[in-house]
Amino acid sequence: MKEIEILKNGGVILYPTDTIWGLGCDATQKEAIQKVINIKGRGGEKHFILLARDIEMISQYVETIPQEALELSENAKTPLTIIYPKAKNLPIEMLSHDGSIGIRIPHHEYCQRLLKELNRPIVSTSANISGEKSPSDFSEISLAIKENADFISPQEFQAQNTQASSIVKILESGEIIKIR
Repeated sequence: MKEIEILKNGGVILYPTDTIWGLGCDATQKEAIQKVINIKGRGGEKHFILLARDIEMISQYVETIPQEALELSENAKTPLTIIYPKAKNLPIEMLSHDGSIGIRIPHHEYCQRLLKELNRPIVSTSANISGEKSPSDFSEISLAIKENADFISPQEFQAQNTQASSIVKILESGEIIKIR
């Protein structure tokens, strides 16, 4: 897959997810993350979600996976992003001010294929200029986003939803807070 080479080389892709179309890069490459920030015109105060293939991959990027997270993941009927405390092995640009990280395991064939072949997590952020409405369809993605992506995934792979994932935060105590 051409997009895997682009990701490995620090490029940014425009791709469909289990929620909406996203802009993404290898979540372990600081320079690639900065490219996404620049394309979106986004300040440093907002942090990105990353997509991981499975719980095993998540375990490489967080100190612990609370039992509550496993239960939430197993029982989720719709896309769910879980914010884990104490991220590790990721550039600081990926982390929230408290050192946490939002991670989702996508149930989308194309995303899973990307994650398996790259064998690293991928940044997932809506394919829009910061502050603008998230596009619910590929046709709504701005020309500026399309022109600045290093690769645009084939449109036969559609996003599976028209809205962002639900987000919950798991505190170190195990308490679960619903964010969105």
